[in-house]
This record gives sequence, C-alpha cells and structure tokens, in this order.
Amino acid sequence: MLQNWKKWWKHMWRKGLLCLFLMAFSCCFLPDSVCAATVNNMRIGQGIGSVRIVFDADSAFNYKVFLLTDPQRLVVDVENVEVSGKIEKKHENNNLISSTRIGSLENGKRIVFDLRKPVTVKKAFMLPPQSDFGWRFVVDVELASEREFSSRVGISNALGNDNAVKNKTSSSRSQAKAEPSGAKSSKKIIVLDPGHGGQDPGAIGYSGVYEKNITLAMAKELKEILESCGKYKVYLTRNKDIFIPLRERVQIARRYEADLFLSIHADSAVNRKATGLSVYTLSETASDKEAAALAERENKADVIAGLNFAEHSKEVSDILINLAQRETMNRSSEFATFMVQEMRKSVKLVDNTHRFAGFAVLKGPDIPAVLLEMGYLSNRNEERLLKQKDYRRKLASSTRKAMDKYFENMQRASVF
Repeated sequence: MLQNWKKWWKHMWRKGLLCLFLMAFSCCFLPDSVCAATVNNMRIGQGIGSVRIVFDADSAFNYKVFLLTDPQRLVVDVENVEVSGKIEKKHENNNLISSTRIGSLENGKRIVFDLRKPVTVKKAFMLPPQSDFGWRFVVDVELASEREFSSRVGISNALGNDNAVKNKTSSSRSQAKAEPSGAKSSKKIIVLDPGHGGQDPGAIGYSGVYEKNITLAMAKELKEILESCGKYKVYLTRNKDIFIPLRERVQIARRYEADLFLSIHADSAVNRKATGLSVYTLSETASDKEAAALAERENKADVIAGLNFAEHSKEVSDILINLAQRETMNRSSEFATFMVQEMRKSVKLVDNTHRFAGFAVLKGPDIPAVLLEMGYLSNRNEERLLKQKDYRRKLASSTRKAMDKYFENMQRASVF
C-alpha cells in the first residue's frame, strides 16, 4: 500500500513539472495576445509647462507615441498589452491634460490624452525594474505654440523627424540604460524671512515688545530645529536687526534656489481680545495681476529659474509664467494645509486659519511661499506666550513636522 502511494506521488510530481514546462513553453511561442503585458497603473507628474506620464507595467512592450488634432490629443498605441480601466480619468488640476481615455486596436490598446493646450513630445522610453519599481514606460511632453504643435501632428512627425516615437522591446531596454535613474536627493533648501526689522518695528505688543524681535528670535530657533534633523539647509533673509525691502526678500530666496519660503510675522488688532495663529498664501486676484505684470516685462530671463525664455515665442512664454504661478500657488496651499494640521494639535488657531492675501513676499513665481502669523501681540496672554522660548519652539516643532509631511508628500507624488 505504501509503495503504491510513493509511485502515485512520483507520477504526480513529474506531471506537475511537465505542466509548468508547457506553461513556460506556451508563453514563449504562442501569439503575443495570449501572454500580453499588463499596464496596471498610471501616474502623471506636472512641472512648469511640462508633464511626465509614467505607466507601471509587469513587462516591457512595444509602443508608438504621436499627436492628433481636431481636437488636440496625445496618443499612445501599445501592442499586445492589457490596460487597466482605472487609468481612464479626468485630470482637473493638470495644466496640459484634461482627461485620459482607452480604446481598442486590432492588436492592442490606444490610450488617448485630451489636451488643454498644444504640446510637443520630448521623449518616450522604457525603464527596467529598479528598487521598488517594476517596468515603467515614460512619456515626456512640454507646452508648445499652435504652430509647433501643428508641425508635429501625425504618426511620422512626433519628434520632428521621419519616425514616430516607437520602439521594440530590445531598443527600449538599451534606451532605458541610457536614462539616468535620478540624482541622489540633496537637502531641501528653506529660506526663513523674519518680518520687519531696522527702522520698521512691525506690530507693537501689549507691553511694548516689537514684532521684529519676536520674528527674528522665532526664525533663529526654527533654523536650529530644521537643520538638526539633517534634512534641510536653512537661510535667513536677515539674521540681525536690519531693514530689507519686501521684494528683495523674495530675491534672496530665489538666489538660494529655495524649495520653500516661509515669512514669519506676529499680528496685531484694535480688539485686544483677538487671538489665534493664521497662515496666508497668495490670493487668486493677486496672482493674476502678478502673472500679467511679469508677462509684460521685456527681460524675462530670471523670472522662472531653469527656463530659458529665449527658446520660446511670446505666446508660450506668457503661458509658462502663468503656469508657474499656478503651480507655485498649488504647492503653497499644500504646505499651508500641513501647517494648519500640525499647529492645530498644539496652539490656538483663528477661524478659517488658511487665508489668502496679496502680500509681496508671496509673489515669487517659482518658489512655494507661506506667511505665518504666529498670534496677536496686541493680546496680553498671546504676547506673553510669544515672548517665551519654549512656546516659540513648540511652534517651530509643528512647523518642522509640516515641512516633513510636505516634502514626503511631494516624494510620494514623484513619478519615480
């Protein structure tokens, strides 16, 4: 009896190996439609006047990328690929793409991106598995004029040459090796702006304390806390009692190529019962006026870091400035949201804590900026708290946590 069981298990084991062999054999020689790749996710990263689209897949695949008109569309055709329906969606907050749709082809799928503005295709390539990522297919597009778009329409003109953007798996792999996997991230640069200074004392507190002294003390303490965690390099617009014009404070942040700008203030009110912390970002109206003013300048070379306006027509330059302002506002609001969330855990806030205004220090077109009103110096109790180092360090600790969350969220949203 035992001998018969051994023979049966030996037979089944061999049969199982045979099945596995046949399955592997079939995936090598049966039609591609049987063993298709699968695109299971799509991510879109937005820059200033550019978009990077990343498809997550379980294997490499063949593709074509091109532009169509009436209406303006970016098209990606993929061969023998199953595409998850969840990538069909509206993109309400994207400056260049309004929606994604999926259609069927005889031997694959067509993924269509409806465009808000004309674009050109910069490159398209496959990236092999790396770290926690599997195969990725990447398409980079950037804002263009109507004329540039028209010259790139059609399957043979995507990159302005005689070939559509298309690759077979083998060439995709070689191209992927040439693509950098991403530079090692460095410390984030933070510029802190202690409000007022010099001949400008700012608000005068209940007992006569000057706002300029409170904001400088807070900035120095926040700098120490931020740099102690090893993630940030912090600069101050002033580190002593001097006066700096508002616009120059923004220029200081731009010279340091800041990732984030935080202007620090303390409020005052006729009503001495008024208390609470508030956070400000740039208002829509102020943003529109600022973008319009920037667009009218003759020399835009330093308006937005990293963009050479000499390469673009006036039409595209004006749109780029507007997009930069909008993107910066979105990021500023995101940081402000984290600030409110963290501050709420430890200090008193005003109603509608996140507010909007046209403060000059918030108008840099390419640096996310927030203005923090720590509380009311005109209130006796709040002035007493703001004069205490322990209370300011509590505010500083909450600010650091908000910055950590802000940059962690940006990292998660990264296309790589």
